[in-house]
Amino acid sequence: MFTIDAHLDLSMNAMEWNRDLRKPLAEINEREKGLTDKPDRGKAVVSLSELRKGNIGLVVATQIGRYVAPDNPLPGWHSPEQAWAQTQGQVAWYKAMEEDGEMVQVNDLQSLEKHIKLWNDGKHNHNKPVGYILSLEGADSIVTIGHLERAYNYGLRAVGPAHYGPGRYANGTDATGKMGPHGIELLKEMERLNIILDATHLCDDAFWQALDHFNGHVWASHNNCRALVNHNRQYSDEMIKALINRGAVIGAALDAWMMVPGWIRGVSDPKAMNCNLDVMIDHIDHICQLAGNALHVGMGTDLDGAFGREQCPYDLETIADLQKVPALLKIRGYSETDIENMMHGNWLRFLRNAWG
Repeated sequence: MFTIDAHLDLSMNAMEWNRDLRKPLAEINEREKGLTDKPDRGKAVVSLSELRKGNIGLVVATQIGRYVAPDNPLPGWHSPEQAWAQTQGQVAWYKAMEEDGEMVQVNDLQSLEKHIKLWNDGKHNHNKPVGYILSLEGADSIVTIGHLERAYNYGLRAVGPAHYGPGRYANGTDATGKMGPHGIELLKEMERLNIILDATHLCDDAFWQALDHFNGHVWASHNNCRALVNHNRQYSDEMIKALINRGAVIGAALDAWMMVPGWIRGVSDPKAMNCNLDVMIDHIDHICQLAGNALHVGMGTDLDGAFGREQCPYDLETIADLQKVPALLKIRGYSETDIENMMHGNWLRFLRNAWG
């Protein structure tokens, strides 16, 4: 079944992990044997060929560059200008993939419909470019509000104002506090440019404030449920209901620590923790029960977000195994229409509405 994944960090993997995502996955992992600088070395599950194999023809692909103040222990850049430069290198990689015929940017209704038609023409996927919608995970790299329009002009269509910790425009996961005036100004400029607000990673204070101040289109690219895994990274039922009321779609994430309670990074094992794809269905089902329908959930796997097989469902060898999800949804009693909506239809409806 044609699938849309609303959150992959492809350029980060290419530029910071130094992975040539055009290569077969086995070759990428073989080249990383013996490396220990990243926890997922030799355990990657995402490549362009695996996306094609899994009929994942459209992804929301990120840029990311965090600014860190001197007292911030998180990894990141020491100035917004450096963070901006990092994101520009990531854009250059996406453009290089376009020039090589591996990817194509989708940034308006016309390019969306053209790409969907290509991927549903009944022909084999192996030569089709993977479509990508450009998103920015954490807005620290937007040096001034004026930089946002520059980014829009090269294709940026969604922005998550925060990532982890305190940010220049909003506070994110594991932080607290409302947005300052610059955050509100960012939201207004996003609204003017019709850039989608990605509510993922906003701390609770900033989440509610953003919904109050932003009148544009809102989604959550990769989020799970606090009722099942109690952490501020997840959404409470009240937050999920607020997103549903705004017409949002929430992408189900496949990072094990977000899926099962009690996960300890670097220690826990997916099989020992019974972390499989069926657990993702638990989170999906929780959102559907709150909504009373299956219209507000999609795939947003984050499967290349600084983790690999060591921290994802044990029954997923590569991202192509998203093909297993429709059968699991069917077992839970979801209809064919529900399943199609969750695999691609909800994201398509959202985009057609936002760009129509």
